[in-house]
Amino acid sequence: MATVRSAAIALFVAAIALFVVAQRLLTAVAQSPTYGVGRAPTRAELKAIDIEVTPDGKGLPRGRGTAAEGKEVYTRRCETCHGPTGKEGPQDVLVGGRGSLASPAPQKTVGSYWPYATTLWDYINRAMPFEHPSTLTADEVYATTAYVLFLNGIVGERDELNEKTLPAINMPNRSGFIADPRPDIGPGAKQKSR
Repeated sequence: MATVRSAAIALFVAAIALFVVAQRLLTAVAQSPTYGVGRAPTRAELKAIDIEVTPDGKGLPRGRGTAAEGKEVYTRRCETCHGPTGKEGPQDVLVGGRGSLASPAPQKTVGSYWPYATTLWDYINRAMPFEHPSTLTADEVYATTAYVLFLNGIVGERDELNEKTLPAINMPNRSGFIADPRPDIGPGAKQKSR
């Protein structure tokens, strides 16, 4: 009887060991399929796509531009969609609407709604012009941002925007947003390290 019991225990232990080995093998195969395609990106490739610009201006590249310079870029690359003065469309209206957000007919424009000039720069840099996004130089983006802000009466025609002056612009609706109260999101949240 002891021999049968020892054999059963040995068989049970062997089955568990086989199960553990099979699980590890399946896990390894499921987690790391290799097809011989691709490679890890280089530092230069990662740097090229690391274009995040935050509301406080972190991430803005060196560059400069004025509304006077931006008028030419806007006319050439933006006017078709947003109209000659930014009020016509056919795409999003960029100018006007200040004070309209609490009205029955709110107009969400750069001048009435947008909370940070830095995120306007980021949006233009990433997504505009619509037919060829991310093709403007940093100087063209600064100049175009300046022109749109000028059309909204936020900056002067000759005010230079750059990585230092752009974050200092106080947009008309900056205080029109409510902070996210969730503890894992708000200002007191610990940031995950990258």
